[in-house]
Amino acid sequence: MKITVKSSIRQHAPVIHGGKFPLKNRDQNIIDFSSNITPLGIPHSVKLIIKKNLDNIKFYPDPNSETVISSLEKYTHLSKSNIIVGNGAIEILYNFCFAFLSKTTKVLIHVPTFQEYETAVKLNNSKISYFKSLNLSKDIDSFILQIPKNGCIFLCNPNNPTGELLSKKELLSIIIMAKKLKTIVFIDECFIELVPKSNESVISYVKKYDNIFILRSLTKSFGLPGLRIGYACGSKEIINILKKIKIPWSVNSLAQDAANAVIKNISHIKKSNMIIQKELKYLENNISILDGFQCIPSFTNFILIKTKYNSTKLQKKLLKNKILIRDCKNFRGLDNQYIRIAVKSHKDNVKLVKALEKIK
Repeated sequence: MKITVKSSIRQHAPVIHGGKFPLKNRDQNIIDFSSNITPLGIPHSVKLIIKKNLDNIKFYPDPNSETVISSLEKYTHLSKSNIIVGNGAIEILYNFCFAFLSKTTKVLIHVPTFQEYETAVKLNNSKISYFKSLNLSKDIDSFILQIPKNGCIFLCNPNNPTGELLSKKELLSIIIMAKKLKTIVFIDECFIELVPKSNESVISYVKKYDNIFILRSLTKSFGLPGLRIGYACGSKEIINILKKIKIPWSVNSLAQDAANAVIKNISHIKKSNMIIQKELKYLENNISILDGFQCIPSFTNFILIKTKYNSTKLQKKLLKNKILIRDCKNFRGLDNQYIRIAVKSHKDNVKLVKALEKIK
C-alpha cells in the first residue's frame, strides 16, 4: 500500500537542539551550557506546588488554561482575549504557521536565528527569504526594504543564538512598515525577561497594532523546560483563530499550576538578572582573552562565540570534562566555527573558562 503524504512532510527534517537528551551518555554530572535556561534554576515555589497537587493528575486539565490566562492578564496588562497558552512556545509557533501561512505566503526570516521558524514555515510550503546579519541593528534599513506584502516576518528579540537585542524604536519601524504592507510580524520574546537593565519588549503594542504576534516562554525565565508551557499575545482575531485549532488538553495540570506560581514571582527574574549581568561580564572578559575565541556581544543569558577550532571537535573535547556546549554549525548563517554557551553559576562558569584555557 502506498501512503500519500504531503511533500513538505516527506522532506521534513527535525531540528537538532541543545540539552543533554540527545547524548548517549546522560551523566547527571554534566554541566549543561547548551540550554539557555535561567542560571537561578527552578523556583522553590514550583517544587512545593507540584508536590501539593500531584493527586490532581487523575483529573483532566483545564483545556483552556483559564487560571493561567487570568494570571497573565495581570502580568502583561493585556486583555484575556489577547492571550493564548500552549504546550511550550513551540506548540504555539507551529499552530501559528499552520493557521496563517500557505504556499502563497511570502516569509522573511532574519538569520542566524532559532531554526524552528524555518522548519515550521516549510511544513506549510511557504516561500522563505533569508536576511543574513550578525548585527541586524546596523542593517535594519536594508531589512525593512525586504519586508514582503501580505506576508509574515519572523524575529527573535533578543536573538538566539547571537544575543543581539533590537530596540523598541527599531522594532516599531519594522512593525509600522509591515502594517502598511499587510504583513504579520512574529516576534519571539522568549528571552526578553532575561535581559538585565533593559526593557525593549513590544508586548504592550499588541493593543495598538493588530499585525504583531508576541511569543513568550516560561521555560527560560523560570527554569521549567520539562513542564512545557508558554504563551503568546496578539490581536483578538489572531488569538481566536489559534484557539480554534488548539489541541485539547495540550497543557497538563502540573504545568498550569507551576505557571500560576511563577508568574507572580517577579523576584526570581530580578535575582536571575543580577546573576546574568555579573556572570555575562565575567565570561565575556575571560573568554575573549583566550587565543582562538571571540565573543559576540550579548544582551542576555547566552553568548555566541566564534572560534578557530572545529565546533564539533571542541564539543567532544569539552564533554570529556563533563561540560556540554552548543555546536552551532546547524544554524543557517553559521558554520563549524561557532559555539554557544549559556550563562550559569559562577562556579560552573569558572570550570568552563578553565576547560577552554586548556584547549589546543
